[in-house]
Amino acid sequence: MPTTEPLKPRELDVRPALRGGEEPFQAIMDAVSALEPGQSLRLIAPFRPVPLFSVMANRGFAASDRAIGNGDWEVTFSPVAGEVDGTEGLALGSSPSAAFWGPPLQELDLCALEPPEPMVRILETLEALQPGDVLFALLAREPVFLFPELAKREHEWAGNFDESGATYRLLIRHGGGRAHG
Repeated sequence: MPTTEPLKPRELDVRPALRGGEEPFQAIMDAVSALEPGQSLRLIAPFRPVPLFSVMANRGFAASDRAIGNGDWEVTFSPVAGEVDGTEGLALGSSPSAAFWGPPLQELDLCALEPPEPMVRILETLEALQPGDVLFALLAREPVFLFPELAKREHEWAGNFDESGATYRLLIRHGGGRAHG
């Protein structure tokens, strides 16, 4: 029975582009488009590209990252085969239990606000809620800086962009923690 070798990951080093003042996002998306089915992308960057994790998760890739020295990072984006944990279509980091949280107690439309105001409003609203309560928020962009704050406060979240890609939908379940400072 013949065995098939796994595809070698495609490699992309964006450090030279960034040093030259270029924005590498399009080069990354072009590399993703050129991948063979089942092939991974190994990205080398001068920082940990956290916002890219959810972009790639929405395209069906899991991220595995490691520091490689001098502030540089290697991130391997590997295709995820099918629905693994019930969070298909949700951003990386979304809670797999979100489908069972029940209806939100409060809803916020924060699309017209500029950062950091949406994050401030969400955190203030969560302070008034009880453990287990759910908050729903609409935002003009993915709140990448909010996610670590939610984790510090032991809240769970699930989110993604709507079909148009213009509005980020975010569910947050109060986890009972209150971190200040």
